[in-house]
Amino acid sequence: MTHLLRHLALALALVTAGCASLPPPSDRSDTTARVDTADTRLGRSGAPLTSAHPGLSGIHKLPEPHDAFAARVLLAGAAERSIDAQYFIWNGDQVGYLMWQALWKAAERGVRVRLLLDDANTSGNDATIAALDAHPNIEVRLYNPFAQRKSRGLAYLTDFGRLNRRMHNKSFTVDNQMAVVGGRNIANEYFGAGEGIGFADIDVVAVGPVVQDVSREFDLFWNSASAYPAAGFVGPAAPDAAEQLLARFAQTEVDPISRAYLDAVREATLMDDLRNHSLRIEWTTAKVVHDDPAKTLDREARTDVLLLPVLIQSLGRPEKSLDIVSPYFVPGDEGTAALSDLARRGVRVRILTNSLAASDEAVVHAGYMKRRRDLLRAGVELWELKPTATEESLKVKGRFGAAKVAGLHAKTYAVDRRRIFIGSFNFDQRSARLNTEMGMVIESEQFAGDLARTFDDEVRQIAYRVRLTPDGNELQWIEDKSAGQEVRHDSDPETSAAKRMGVGMLAILPIEWLL
Repeated sequence: MTHLLRHLALALALVTAGCASLPPPSDRSDTTARVDTADTRLGRSGAPLTSAHPGLSGIHKLPEPHDAFAARVLLAGAAERSIDAQYFIWNGDQVGYLMWQALWKAAERGVRVRLLLDDANTSGNDATIAALDAHPNIEVRLYNPFAQRKSRGLAYLTDFGRLNRRMHNKSFTVDNQMAVVGGRNIANEYFGAGEGIGFADIDVVAVGPVVQDVSREFDLFWNSASAYPAAGFVGPAAPDAAEQLLARFAQTEVDPISRAYLDAVREATLMDDLRNHSLRIEWTTAKVVHDDPAKTLDREARTDVLLLPVLIQSLGRPEKSLDIVSPYFVPGDEGTAALSDLARRGVRVRILTNSLAASDEAVVHAGYMKRRRDLLRAGVELWELKPTATEESLKVKGRFGAAKVAGLHAKTYAVDRRRIFIGSFNFDQRSARLNTEMGMVIESEQFAGDLARTFDDEVRQIAYRVRLTPDGNELQWIEDKSAGQEVRHDSDPETSAAKRMGVGMLAILPIEWLL
């Protein structure tokens, strides 16, 4: 309850907060992706495959966390010319430092590294960022940075209009030849480590023309008016910064969790499979969709800078089915009406989101809970992930230890079992109107069908089915047990009355646009 009251107080303060701004970036040169990379190791490995599939891109899914981690480290290890990485969260934990080490090693080989970090989640990492940025082959830029490094809560209150808009994009591109795009940030919880929340998520690794699209998206953000050289905010690196960073890398390597990750990298076969042409790749058309970074500074509610209209157009109008997986689901008036209209037209609309007990952002649940009745009355199917969902189904348990709570973090949508989006875009107001987002729309009956089969075959074991009581006025949560037995819950399962009351209070406030 105390946590929810803090959210309530912050929400009330934010509604009345003023606005400020930063001066435009200075002492910065525009740079673009390397194009002279066909003769690199990755270029040579991928050339026979792309030549055999002209005009198509190759997509390989990464649903399992250790594979997703290994893919990034292996690609960094194969880099010869460039690494471009763009992330919303990059934590200073085991995963974070192992990935920073991979970038450092590449830079030591002469690889140009460009690292673009949203500044909302860099707290405590300024010294590391400064040390990385001081390397002659590494440049770090902070997106929409905080001028006040220590009192970020106060900064929100004085500069809310700007700081409320974040870069949520996630991509990792090597030599402009292969790229990883999806929902994972760089932190333990996104790769199945530790004892807190373990997130179920999905990335794809791509080869072919779509990689150049990812690079163009990166360049657009890297050279945007919201990307500032990190040194102007984190300060200069200490004289012994490199030695301290190398010591931290060595310390991380001997950590038990880190050793398990490094074992996963050694056992991963991604690069060998690519060279041997045995990597399971779907060759198809794929399109990168993204917001324009001008969205971050927009104050005129422009629609031409938004991802959402492009995403809707790229996925196409559903005729038979629409499957939605979104951890934060806040459809608002327009989204609720659109989904309800589809369901009434006979389109099967199925939604999987976090339950209140599984969500790591209970405040976001306030924007979803008041839409459930309208959606259910229209015929939309709602499923809410259990906090006790099996790690085997969610792919969050590996050699790295088991998370206590299973949380959903994947953002993926499939239309008519033919086209699928995989990326960073949540079906909520923040992704639609405030944060910048990106992802891929992939023409794939296999990938879209896999998502449909998750709803068909697995969702009953990992989620509650939300339905209306016979009189249509109240909600019920149906939990499947073994031997076909069902358990009915008359309130959000595995939550306290105080938590439900707190979220209900937030739902009354006019803060849906923030969620």
